[in-house]
Amino acid sequence: MLAIKLSTPHAMMRTIKERFKTRRLERNLTQEGLANKSGVSLGSVKRFENSGQISLESLLKLAVILDCLDDFESILLREKNAFSSIDELLHSKKDTPKKRGAIK
Repeated sequence: MLAIKLSTPHAMMRTIKERFKTRRLERNLTQEGLANKSGVSLGSVKRFENSGQISLESLLKLAVILDCLDDFESILLREKNAFSSIDELLHSKKDTPKKRGAIK
């Protein structure tokens, strides 16, 4: 049986903010302590934990302090020869990745 996982941007934001808060608490840090150590404003930390809204740069600064920056390394990496369908396999190119998109 195939497992289908549907996620939305909002659901992912909620998951990420909850994981970051859990990690902060595991390290016995207050929001203010995390803000001071990371250089991210206290307001940004509070907004992130309440709504999930944060800039990418601030998120990465928090990840450094919470020792999870390396987790971002795998975002958008594709396993070599990982194909989602037989058609993708049959039509795959051995060329280097595109450097520009096309207008369609």
